[in-house]
Amino acid sequence: MERVAVIGAGPGGLVVSRYLLSQGFEPVIFEQGSTLGGQWTGLQGLSGVWPTLHTNTSRVLTAFSDLEPSAAEVFVSNGEVLAYLHRYADKFALTEKIRLNTKVDKLSRTETGYAVEHSGGVEQFSRVVVATGRFHAPAIPRVAGLDTFSGSEGVLSTYDYKHPERYRGKRVLVGGCAVSALEIAADLAGLGASRVVVTQRRQRYVLLKFAAGVPSDHRIFTRYGTLANEVLPVEEVDRQLREIVVEAGGSPEQYGAPAPAPSLFAAGVTLKQQYVALVAEGKISVRPWMSEVQGNTVQFPDGSSEDFDGILFGTGFDLDLPFLDDDIRAVLDIDSQHMNVDRYTFNPDLPGLAFMGMWDQSGGYFVPLELQARWVAYSWGGVAPVVPENEQLESIERYRSRRGMSQKSRMNLATIMFARAAGVEPQIANWPELRRALLFGPLAPSSFRLEGPDALPDAAERFARDACEFGAITSNEFTERESEYWAMVEPLIESSSVNSAG
Repeated sequence: MERVAVIGAGPGGLVVSRYLLSQGFEPVIFEQGSTLGGQWTGLQGLSGVWPTLHTNTSRVLTAFSDLEPSAAEVFVSNGEVLAYLHRYADKFALTEKIRLNTKVDKLSRTETGYAVEHSGGVEQFSRVVVATGRFHAPAIPRVAGLDTFSGSEGVLSTYDYKHPERYRGKRVLVGGCAVSALEIAADLAGLGASRVVVTQRRQRYVLLKFAAGVPSDHRIFTRYGTLANEVLPVEEVDRQLREIVVEAGGSPEQYGAPAPAPSLFAAGVTLKQQYVALVAEGKISVRPWMSEVQGNTVQFPDGSSEDFDGILFGTGFDLDLPFLDDDIRAVLDIDSQHMNVDRYTFNPDLPGLAFMGMWDQSGGYFVPLELQARWVAYSWGGVAPVVPENEQLESIERYRSRRGMSQKSRMNLATIMFARAAGVEPQIANWPELRRALLFGPLAPSSFRLEGPDALPDAAERFARDACEFGAITSNEFTERESEYWAMVEPLIESSSVNSAG
């Protein structure tokens, strides 16, 4: 069997190893930590997960298609996700293929492939998958005087937030408006911080994790949303998404937070259940972005100031792959946010090298990660056609043209992109009894085992169950709104190159 180096034993490394095995390859998994799981280990310095974290994606979408979750919770704890990954590794005989406490220091090209230099030596491989994760290098913004901050709890990124008890009775400023910032602000407000203030450059919309008994990721990250994104004007897609978000949980200004921009795309959106309620109750205050720090005093643009004991930044992450040598870095033209790869995966000038999970998105990663893994394994195993070099270069050039712009994607866009690349997007015409679920239901992993390589005979039954589990799909009849939306999209699909049948 041909050996393939897989760098990282988190969800991406595990799922790509499972499919590489199925295609006749022998994965050798290098993991710098003392256990598998990546971010979900909670290990200091290797994980941004904190003790009280629960997923903001539902259990149906926080799983792979070969192993159903066993947790009863809708939004599972970080410990349950880690246990799930251990079960997955055991089921597919991956555990014995992982070399723990083995950090990769350098990856470089050779005449026959790649050299992997690690803490145990140097090994040669013809193929390598980089699956080290996208969220390990916190981006701390420049703030005048930040280095003078003298509060007792100092300045940390949310990546390093592991001991919430240190903030009990303390005044804490949380910078940012993405998920980690809002999750931790709510965490602190509920665990005894004396004051919690969120400082942000702009107010995002906040999508409640649960609305009318249904997890929001079952309603907003749909295949319909992907098709609409491909054929409707961006203003109409924006309007529809904002309509769903605001009807699910209102707009932030209704809770006492600042009003976001009218455009959801301009403002952004964060999934969080308790945050706006805590703002409404006065347990979290919202301020504009800080302008200056002097000792333990933070100045704001309106001329006001406030003293704090600690500052936590949840302001995103830089793309950081320090083990790539200068030659590979030059081919990828890598910087803190971008690298030149076709659909986040391949570069034609680096044959035998693939990347897993290196994109920033709203929504859960498990489903698109599995589909990306299948694309990698099917391409190398000869099941899926290799993308012609000119098409890869065109894809990279389109990506390059957007450098400097926001590259954040949505879970459904990444999911369908990888499903098409792997040849497993189900054709709606083949499943009339699942038509509504396939368009307006959750992008459950079971739906991508209906057709194509590795299709399963019970996939239709499983997907029907997944789509109905929380009541997002209760019949095959469109709602009035779904009919309205589909009437806009269907004629455009039929008259364009986009095929609603996949």
